[in-house]
Amino acid sequence: MVVEEIRDMFPALSRKVYGKNLVYFDNAATTQRVRTVLDKWNEISSFSNANIHRAVHRLADEATQAYEDARDAVCNFINAGHREEIVFTSGTTAAINLVAFSFGEAFVGEGDEVIITEAEHHSDIVPWQMMCKRRKAVLKVLPIDDDGHLMIGRLESMLSPKTKIMAVTHVSNVLGIVNPVKKIISMCHEAGVPVLVDGAQGIVHCDVDVQELDCDFYAFSGHKLYAATGTGVLYGKKKWLDAMPPYMGGGEMVGTVSFAETTYAPLPLKFEAGTQNFASVATLKPAIDFVNLLSENRAGKYSDLVRDYLYDSLYNNPKIRLYGVPRGTEDEKIPVFSFSVDGVHHEDLALILDKMGIAVRSGQMCAEPLMERLGITGALRASIAPYNTMQEAEYFIKSLSKAIRMLML
Repeated sequence: MVVEEIRDMFPALSRKVYGKNLVYFDNAATTQRVRTVLDKWNEISSFSNANIHRAVHRLADEATQAYEDARDAVCNFINAGHREEIVFTSGTTAAINLVAFSFGEAFVGEGDEVIITEAEHHSDIVPWQMMCKRRKAVLKVLPIDDDGHLMIGRLESMLSPKTKIMAVTHVSNVLGIVNPVKKIISMCHEAGVPVLVDGAQGIVHCDVDVQELDCDFYAFSGHKLYAATGTGVLYGKKKWLDAMPPYMGGGEMVGTVSFAETTYAPLPLKFEAGTQNFASVATLKPAIDFVNLLSENRAGKYSDLVRDYLYDSLYNNPKIRLYGVPRGTEDEKIPVFSFSVDGVHHEDLALILDKMGIAVRSGQMCAEPLMERLGITGALRASIAPYNTMQEAEYFIKSLSKAIRMLML
């Protein structure tokens, strides 16, 4: 499958911005939607728009089936042991908040400890801070080195009988570094500590097998995987989900309700209170089908060439400071490139590039502590997907150089 065939599947890529062809390099924030995803959302919304898991009429049955087909697709995609271990949420943020609250209520008490890392997104920092404050626990942070790699050698000394859980990003959304999560999980398990993996970036760029990783929780969003927004997945080992109290109450998460007592529905409905975003969740299946199609056709080979070109061009430019430098291992760096230019504000660069038809991210990337560690207030980030071309990459590098010259006059 050639890149032109892939691009034809994405309507948004044919548009122009300020009279120029769109170059969409903000894929780490959200990917564009493949046509089959748009078709599925439109089909459910237009013809099967009915509340799931409740009514017995045909429309409700169709919507429920599409919703549960998506659960089966996710289960197979990440190789979960049981479909009941797949909980749908509104995104990675909601999935992590669910675990931080419910796991904290069940297992974390005063004086206990939670470990996160210095490379985390705000969504994998703030929920744990909130839980630790509520439970009077202690939040500990595993640092990174100057190249953005986790200092794994310090983890063993941080683990203690008081450690109740560790949360770590599979891949930093700023640095693009693939963290050694399997090793971290193994070290934590030896100390009896469960691990949550923030897979918002990892699910897109890594072959995720939750049983092989042996992670206790894995969270990711659908909108970074070509599916609709407002969709998220929490994988959790059944033993933990069974032991955790519900995050929200009402709707279909109940077994029986009386004024004296309420019992809860079995997994996964126990954690899916209220009316779910069923039309968007249904798009996870065609999105996963598309990702599998890319894998079958080895579309990543071309994308690797684009990634390598961008990395070499940015790394070898003396005016640019690139964050997240790999250490020689090919699979250690995903195509996410955050960088800054001395004497030039990242927002100014982003605005000029926008006028050239190029969409990139600027700012703190929801990682303020990491920015502070890097000694910057923000950065520019270019992130590519299999539908991005070498011609786009070359145009981006040429336009970036022009924008830098304009701002340094």
